[in-house]
Amino acid sequence: MGVVEIQVFRLTTDPHEEIEKEFAQAERARARGNEGQARVCARRAAGIAIREYLERRGIRPRTTSAYDLLNLLKDDPLLSPDLRLIADHLTLRVTEEFKLPMDADLVAEARILCRELLQ
Repeated sequence: MGVVEIQVFRLTTDPHEEIEKEFAQAERARARGNEGQARVCARRAAGIAIREYLERRGIRPRTTSAYDLLNLLKDDPLLSPDLRLIADHLTLRVTEEFKLPMDADLVAEARILCRELLQ
């Protein structure tokens, strides 16, 4: 009779840990040459940080969509223009060639956004 392997999945409530998992996944995707997946992971990390930021301010976001949260953040008057610009970059649509319409490292920018929002 064979051995049965059971995997236990632990849901973490630590946003810092969840964000780091997304960035690690982004770096692995980038290393494989999958920049699109790296951008998706960067956006998800930003979404986690934005939810935490809003909840600390007593705001319960109605959505879990990182894209929707980024759009909400772009209009936050309490944020610096630099952070609102990063949020704007993270919501850019890619071209038909699956490239960003501008030169930006969304993973690096998302790291800055997350760090600033979670201070």
